[in-house]
Amino acid sequence: MISKSILNSCHEEGIKDQEIYKAYKQFFGTLVSQSRLDIINLLRKGKKNVGEIMQELKMDQTAVSHDLSRLKECGFVLVEIDRKYRYYKLNDETIRPLMALIDKHMNQYCIHIIKEMEGRKHDGK
Repeated sequence: MISKSILNSCHEEGIKDQEIYKAYKQFFGTLVSQSRLDIINLLRKGKKNVGEIMQELKMDQTAVSHDLSRLKECGFVLVEIDRKYRYYKLNDETIRPLMALIDKHMNQYCIHIIKEMEGRKHDGK
């Protein structure tokens, strides 16, 4: 359930519940893509331009640009312009702490899934 404070502020702006849920779906859907997760994790190490992202992740320019557009749209990354280059960096205010919380959660509650899957591989199942 979405918090009442978010619902109230959205309702004051004339935004309907269905639109709010659509925004949540867009946000969480951003995390579903392996390539977007790769970009997020790369940017956790520091800001990069498109060329650097392409090179380090071995992705083509179109895919990187598309993913960065989605990440930027949802506020995962911010852009810094330095002369002729655009540098992308993780949103330090919200996304960096969110990713740290996700890491903590994954380690505490989800890592067993991987271990179980690995165990099944070794058992031939």
